[in-house]
Formats: sequence, structure tokens, C-alpha cells
Amino acid sequence: MKCISSAIILLLLTTGSLFFSLAPCSAVPVLTDRGKTAISSSRRSYSKSPVILGKYKDISKYKYRSSKTAISLKNKKVKKQLSAKSAIIIDATNGQTLFSLSPDIPRQPASTIKVITGMIALKSLSVNDTIPVSRRAAKQPRSKIYLDRRKKYKANDLINAVLLASANDASVALAEKIAGSEKSFARMMTVRARIWGARKTVCKTATGLTARGQRSTARDLATIFRHIMQDNEFAKRIKQTKVRTSFGSTLRNHNKALWQVKGTVGGKTGYTMAAKQTYVGKFKRGDKEIIIALMASKKMWTDVKKLVHHGFYTLKHSRALAENSRIIPGVATTNQNIPKNQLQL
Repeated sequence: MKCISSAIILLLLTTGSLFFSLAPCSAVPVLTDRGKTAISSSRRSYSKSPVILGKYKDISKYKYRSSKTAISLKNKKVKKQLSAKSAIIIDATNGQTLFSLSPDIPRQPASTIKVITGMIALKSLSVNDTIPVSRRAAKQPRSKIYLDRRKKYKANDLINAVLLASANDASVALAEKIAGSEKSFARMMTVRARIWGARKTVCKTATGLTARGQRSTARDLATIFRHIMQDNEFAKRIKQTKVRTSFGSTLRNHNKALWQVKGTVGGKTGYTMAAKQTYVGKFKRGDKEIIIALMASKKMWTDVKKLVHHGFYTLKHSRALAENSRIIPGVATTNQNIPKNQLQL
């Protein structure tokens, strides 16, 4: 139906009656959704340079968590398996602790302390210096190489005897030559240990034989050994399996790890009734180096193998963790300067 002027037909239903109302035609208003327009506008302004807070199929954060959990569980397992009462593993490169079991409890160190004796002797004597043997030195208990009081020996031979054969008579003979008495030499050892960072070590003998007030810790032994293994001459000597002396004897290394454990660079064993079995050593596999120390062990070589295996496992995974921890897992590092109100999730 046409109308002269445009009309709008309004249907009003009221009280059951139908009414028609005609009105002059006018432009029909266009209905707009203001909310939709606002959202659309907002999206256009926020869509510039979005920050991506994660990558598709990126599981780095899960790897990070699983590696960290695996190391923690492995640590607990190894602690239960060790017979030693104190133990530590450190990264030989930077000194970082990778594993520890009561590492700071002072204990008798036994012959592991001879690494200090050998190092001081290397720095204090020429290899061809002659060393006399006192009655006291000759009467030291085993381990010993049975030095003859009527003879003099080359410093080179006695240093090897200390580091390889753990000779108590050679240790005392060297101490008396350098400091005049074993007691004075032991004070030198304590000072040197402190300089190297071993704060809880106190030496009373050059041999490590049980003495009142003498003590060290697993952490201190590892710290000392890490330092002195940086000396090429010391490192060269302590890794020898056997050496022939100038007086005809053959010195054999007590460190069985040299032929039983892959990657052994050098180490020192120890044992007394009070200390039980003690050990400190360095190991290298590929570009990774660790130092382990253990005290008061009942099954030393079993403990050593467990610690070495665990040390390289932990070092491998801890390096990966350190790399991942520099960036929050799963978070991209691009577009970080965009204002917060423009971040798009």
C-alpha cells in the first residue's frame, strides 16, 4: 500500500484492540552496537606488536621442572646409599657444590691431609735436596717405606713416597727438614690450608695420624684439593700409578680409582681407626671436571664410584638448569619494551 508521505505503521496491542498510527515519513535511524564498536576499536589498538608469552609446543618449562626434580630425587637416593658420614661433590671449574652430605662436620682426616705436606715440600725444596732421617721419623707406624736412619734421601723420592705410598716416615722426615720439627710444620700446614680457603682445618701432624685437636671437613678437603691440583707439578706426580726411586724401591699408588674409575685425574686415600676411610680426588670426563671428598666411610671404593657417577650426572643437568634459569621457561624475550596496556594474552 502506497502512501503520499512515507509512513510508519505501528502495531500496538492493548486491551485486545488493534490500533494503526500513521506518521510522516522520515529517515529510518540505523541502530548501532556501541559495545561492539568499542571492542573492535580496542582490538585494533592492541593488535600492534603483541608480546608472545609462550611458543607453540614449547615444553621447556616442563623439562626445567623435571630435571630439577630428578636431581633432587637422585640426591636423596645417593645419600641413603653412601656408607660415608660426610661427603661432597664440587664443580672443579668454579667450586660450585653439586652434592653434599654433612660436609662441614669436623672429623679426623687421616692421610688425605698429606696432600698439604706434599705440596709444601714441592714448593720448599729442590728435588735433589738431601733429607736426613731422625729416630722419630724412622719409628713412625705404617704406612711407611722403612727409611734407614744411616742414610739420606732425595727430596724427590720422599715427596713421591708421601703422595703415592702415603709414607708416614717420609712425611715426618720432610717436615723436620723444612720446619725443624713436625709440630712447627703442622702449624705451617694449618696456615696454608686457611690461605687456600679451608677455614675449619687444623693440622697437628704431617701424616694425618690421629691427634687431639686435628680436624678437617669434606668441604675443606675438596677446597684444598681443588686449589693444589692447579699446580702442574703436583698434578703430574699424584696421577702416577707407580714410580721407581733412586735407591731402588718401587712406590705404588694407593689410589685404586686410577685404574678402576674412568676419568680419574688424581687423588689421596686415608685410613685410621678414628677417621675410618677417607678420600679426596679429581675426575674429568670430556669438558666436565669434578672433585669429590668423603670421610668416615666403611666402603670407600663403592662410595667413590657412586659419587663420581652422581657428580657427572648432576653437573650435566645443573648446567642445563643454569642455562634455562636465565630466562623464565616458556616466556619469550622479544617485544619486552611494549607498554603493559598493550600486552595481548
